[in-house]
Amino acid sequence: MGLAILSVLLFFATLLWPEWIEIVFGVDPDFGNGSLEWLIMELTAISAVVAIFLARADWRRIRSPGL
Repeated sequence: MGLAILSVLLFFATLLWPEWIEIVFGVDPDFGNGSLEWLIMELTAISAVVAIFLARADWRRIRSPGL
């Protein structure tokens, strides 16, 4: 669940501040075209969805009746 929350926060940070990598780290790895930020946004969105489904599966396993 924590990974899902972190991924969603990174996703929205990239949407709201597309230059956050340059601001936080002081480097421009994609030379200003924004491709790295879009890649990070896509990866965090995918990891958020995966983490949510994994958390849901764990929750169902814990809540299911004993075998």
